[in-house]
Parts: sequence; C-alpha cells; structure tokens
Amino acid sequence: MCQGRDPRRHGWFRYILRRKLRADVTTAFPTLGTDQVSELVPGKEDLNIVKLYAHKGDAVTVYVSGGNPILFELEKNLYPTVYTLWSYPDLLPTFTTWPLVLEKLVGGADLMLPGLVMPPAGLPQVQKGDLCAISLVGNRAPVAIGVAAMSTAEMLTSGLKGRGFSVLHTYQDYLWRSGNKSSLPSIAPLALDSADVHEEKGAVQVDSTLRGDMRHMTLEGEEENGEVHQGCEEKPLSEASEDTSTGGLNQDSIDGKTLQEQMDELLQRCFLHALKCRVKKADLPLLTSTFLGSHMFSCCPEGRQLDIKKSSYKKLSKFLQQMQQEQIIQVKELSKGVESIVAVDWKHPRITSFVIPEPSPTSQTIQEGSGEQPYHPPDIKPLYCVPASMTLLFQESGHKKGSFLEGSEVRTIIINYAKKNDLVDADNKNLVKLDPILCDCIVEKNEQHTVMKLPWDSLLARCLEKLQPAYQVTFPGQEPIVKKGKICPIDITLAQRASNKKVTVVRNLEAYGLDPYSVAAILQQRCQASTTVTPSPGAKDSLQVQIQGNQVHHLSWLLLEEYQLPRKHIQGLEKAPKPGKKK
Repeated sequence: MCQGRDPRRHGWFRYILRRKLRADVTTAFPTLGTDQVSELVPGKEDLNIVKLYAHKGDAVTVYVSGGNPILFELEKNLYPTVYTLWSYPDLLPTFTTWPLVLEKLVGGADLMLPGLVMPPAGLPQVQKGDLCAISLVGNRAPVAIGVAAMSTAEMLTSGLKGRGFSVLHTYQDYLWRSGNKSSLPSIAPLALDSADVHEEKGAVQVDSTLRGDMRHMTLEGEEENGEVHQGCEEKPLSEASEDTSTGGLNQDSIDGKTLQEQMDELLQRCFLHALKCRVKKADLPLLTSTFLGSHMFSCCPEGRQLDIKKSSYKKLSKFLQQMQQEQIIQVKELSKGVESIVAVDWKHPRITSFVIPEPSPTSQTIQEGSGEQPYHPPDIKPLYCVPASMTLLFQESGHKKGSFLEGSEVRTIIINYAKKNDLVDADNKNLVKLDPILCDCIVEKNEQHTVMKLPWDSLLARCLEKLQPAYQVTFPGQEPIVKKGKICPIDITLAQRASNKKVTVVRNLEAYGLDPYSVAAILQQRCQASTTVTPSPGAKDSLQVQIQGNQVHHLSWLLLEEYQLPRKHIQGLEKAPKPGKKK
C-alpha cells in the first residue's frame, strides 16, 4: 500500500471490493447460501488482491483472505481454490480418481477418462465446459479443479476413453503454496456418511500430501489491498437412507413368500452354485467360514445381499447341518469350535440338477447404468536407475544420471561396452578385463589391485547391484508411472488387541490401485465381521484396513483369485489359519 493513501478511501475501496466479490461469487456458485458467501468473503478479515502471471503470460487475479488464496480469476471467470473447496466440498460436481494419479496432475497433466473411478451411483451429470472438482478414492476433499472436456453422456459413450478434464489448479501447486500449505483434510465419502458409519476420535487424520500453469507462476507487483468405522457396504445416496435390514430384498413379500423364505431360497441357491462351480476336491477340507466368505458370497446375484441371520437358519452351522442331513456334504469339527467341509457328493441330484442362473436383466441394467468396471491389476515392471557413481559406464550408450533401464537393457549396454572397448579376454571368452571405468563402478576399494578380470555373470550381477532399484506401474488405460525404490507389497499382519481378540490388518492397497474402503466393504460382508479403515501409522497418504479375527483366507482368495494379483506382491499369506486350528 502506498504511503499517503487516504484511509477513508482505502476503507471504501475494501467495502466495494467485498461487495462486488460477494455478488460475483453468488452468480458463479448459486448453490452457496447468503451465510456461506459471507463466510467465504468475510467482512472483518483483510481481503487482498494479488496479481500472478502464468508461464504462458496469462494474468491471474488471486483473492486472498486469512492468509490463504480463496478464489482466482482467469479470463473473467471466477474459480475456487482447493482451500475453499475443502470448506465447501459439494460446491462443484466431483469426480474421483486414484491417489497415484495425483502426482501426474500436480506435474501438469490433464485427467484422462481411464483414470476415473466409477462410483456406485454413477458419474455426476455435467456438460462440456462445466467446472468440476477432482477427489481421490476414500476422501471427498478435492485435490484439483478442472473443466469438463465433454458431457457425462459423451464420457460414457466413449467407453471412458480420451481426455476428460482440463485441469486448472491442484493441491501442491504454486497457488496452494502461496497459502499456509495446510495438508489435505480427510472428508468421508457421502456413501459412507449416509450408511452405518461413524467417526471416533483419532480415526480420521489430516494427511500431508496448483498445477499446470499455476506451478510456473511468478509474483509481480505489490498487494493492492487463507477412524472411520465401516459397518456396511458403500451404497448410492438413493439407497443409503433405506432400511438395510432386508439384506437387499424387497420389503414386501414376493409371490406370497416372506422375506425369510426368500432368504432361505437365496442361501440354498448360493450354496449349490458354489459347490457346482467353485469348490474342487483339492480344496477339501475347507473351513466353513472360508466356504461362506470366499465361495457362497461370490455366487450371490447382483443387487442382492446374502444374510444368514435373516434366514430361518440364523447360523451357518445350522444350515450346513441341514445340508449334511440331505447327504450333500459332510461336516466335521476338526478342532474345538472349528468346522470344516470334509466331503462333497458332487453326484447328488440337487447339485447335478442345479442350473447355473444367467444374470438377470435387472442386474445387467444396474451394472451397465452404474458403469462399474471390474478391477484389473496393474502391470508392475522392475527397473534400474543410473546413480552418479555409474554415469561414466552408461554415458557411451546415451544414458545419464537418473536414467531408468530394464534389466535386459543393462545387460545389452554392458556387453556392448565390453566388446567396443576390447575388454573380452582373448584366451577365455567367458572373462572380461576390467578397465579403469569398470573398476571405479563395480570393484570395491580393497579389490582394485587384486581383481583384474571377472566372468560375464559376475560382471553383470555386480552392475545390477550397484544400480538403484526402481519400478514402473501401469494401470489399464493409463500412462506408466515410474518411481525409485522397490514397490511395497500388500502387507497382511495379525495383531492382538487389548480385548485379547485378533484382528487382520492390511496395508499398501493403494499402491495397486485398490480402494481401502471398497475392500473393507467386501470383507465386512464376506467375513461377517466388523471392519475399520484408519490412517496407516508411519505411512504418508496411506490407509489400512482392519478386520476382526484371522481373515487371511478371505484376503488370499480376494487378492489372488478375484483380483489376480501376483503372489510375490503380497506378504503375510502364510498367516492363514490351518484347517483344524481355531482362529
């Protein structure tokens, strides 16, 4: 502010500025009420205007209040910052993507449609050019804003291919850094809020984790004047408020059958379907709990929910006793309190006559309408990164410090280097003479006067050891993501709680494109046990899923059989209870 400015004129300017900005906000965001507009543009706090210039030369007007940028104006259009959207997360239609995509957005990429996560209720309805927010799975707090490149109908027609949103501003970009740099808050998804979900102290943690042109902005000129407990599956808002006690069945009787009779039929249908299609002789003996969670639940038709407690049997053991009396299966208690299916009569008339049902038209319509896509595991490829100490060895092949290479590329480069520099021993082609560069790169100090030649396999092994580990992750329909280090496996552990009860803990699901909340919902239903999603201790921007009891069997089936993840990327599967051993 220039000295000598009339304070009365200065106060009048602030009053006019606030009044105009409030009017502009009301016009741009009609869903905000009068009180919310007054909160966003307060009357007492200083309201500053900062001029920024993007690297393309575009002038950006930023409105700052309380030390944070709250709005910015570009080409006469008013946009909210992520700071504002964290206070009003429903201000814009919100689309969801995976946490790994955030790095690309901050780096300047637009959001491509294959990177979208399809919610149960379907995509928000928008038109081309509409302003939208972008959030990450499991957290409703927006991480970016962008303009829709096409309408929702066009997105679905395209099969979710192509560019979806031109991103204007992201969490962690220059505009965000011009504020107090507060961390991304954790806001529970609406589907979880409206279901049987509650928060407990310490269960929700603020994580530390704008983009494009914003990351290149420079300041010019002076100022003219900042534990979720999951008790049920995620559901669309339209369903979340309904009574869930019917287990997905209509509350009224169908064809004169009561809800209990309907559940009895569904139970037997899933039982026969599982025996006919999923269970093999090699699987026996099979824990009854595993049979229910990994096989029967998987055979439940779309749009229906299997709940034994709402059947006439009430308990799985009682139902299986009835099936044993019909001589379909044989159940034994291999140890106290733990039952297993030890034999199945696959020639029983009820199994041989059972017709595998086709998906109902209703369930097909629901699935097509929601656009839910099956999970496909990422392609994970180990790589090697060239460190500074190895630069001389790789520079002849056009690589420099920080270059990423596959193992086969490293092998080819080393072989070509040895041949080009006449290092292959003339008397023994299996040996390679070490020149000064190779000595500096792969030979230890105490070996430099004793090791003059190395066999090919030893030479290559030493080179790979000296390179830094890295990896490349490619999700279907997305650009590859390359990172240094080794990818952390999905970690399954067992923990003992104060109540002396075991819980199964799963970490690092996000690295493989899995939403912890969705996994928790599936396990809660299949295991018939409570699940909890909490921040993972010591891990940035990561959640862990806890399931009551030893549920490693269910996890093993879900991750290996259904999600088709390679076993080498999962640790802790050996902790599954053995048949006959109590959980």
